[in-house]
Amino acid sequence: MTRGNQRDKAREKAQKEKSGEKKKNTQSGSEQQRSKEQAAAIMREKQAKAEAKKAEGAAGGGAKK
Repeated sequence: MTRGNQRDKAREKAQKEKSGEKKKNTQSGSEQQRSKEQAAAIMREKQAKAEAKKAEGAAGGGAKK
């Protein structure tokens, strides 16, 4: 049932991947807030476009046969 050093190598590999994922936050508080606001504005625009398209489809879709 022993696997030699495979388990150890897999554990080391997982630790390297995990440590590589961590990124330091280089933005200050105001920069981070500004980026969040920009992302929120983009999402609001996308939602508005989707709702307009949905409303347009519902209004025009009933007339077609």
